[in-house]
Amino acid sequence: MSILEWLNSQAFAVLGQHILWSDMLGNTIGLVALALGWRRSILTWPAQLLSGLILVGAFAYAHLAGGVGKQLLVIVVALWGWRQWRRGHQQAQDGSIAVRFASWRERGVLALGTLVGTLAVGWLFGLVPQLSWNPWPDAYIFVGTLAAMVAQARGLVEFWFAWLLVDVVGVPLAFSSGLAFSGLVYVVYLGLVLWGLRSWWQRSRVDAAVLAAAERTGAEPAGAAL
Repeated sequence: MSILEWLNSQAFAVLGQHILWSDMLGNTIGLVALALGWRRSILTWPAQLLSGLILVGAFAYAHLAGGVGKQLLVIVVALWGWRQWRRGHQQAQDGSIAVRFASWRERGVLALGTLVGTLAVGWLFGLVPQLSWNPWPDAYIFVGTLAAMVAQARGLVEFWFAWLLVDVVGVPLAFSSGLAFSGLVYVVYLGLVLWGLRSWWQRSRVDAAVLAAAERTGAEPAGAAL
């Protein structure tokens, strides 16, 4: 049995729902990645990368080109986010990434990009039915996930709000699609998102205070890399 065949084999069944290894492993690692993001650990990016690779292999084996394409984009954004955090990894005093709230301009760009992206991807999914059986919710979740990853890469607290909006649609869609484990993971995501939002919100105040103090004294913030 090849690794792809094993990934797409049944791990177990719960209440008539068949849980595949690929669904379970890919989403579990994605859950770990989110937890690492809450801790502001740079390891969140290799975890997201591994999750994407598992799901690419799974979708490829199932001949789902749309799923492969979406995961490949997630992998590209994960690589970019990893590079961003490596460049700014020492900005905070404790060696973790510094976080902040986005400016109104950044929020506008994220919101507009998400809206335009969702419309474009939803149109594409509708035009090519093989890419998705439920075009608009799928497009919303896909583009929302990319927007969240971009905000995370920039150390923006709004990253958590983006994930919260993804969860609102992701939970019912996963269960209605027969992906019970994905639905369960999205429920756990919700708890982590609320916890992470509180943590980053508080942390942004600390980092802002450090930056303000450094600006008053004309000194470079401790541990700044840029």
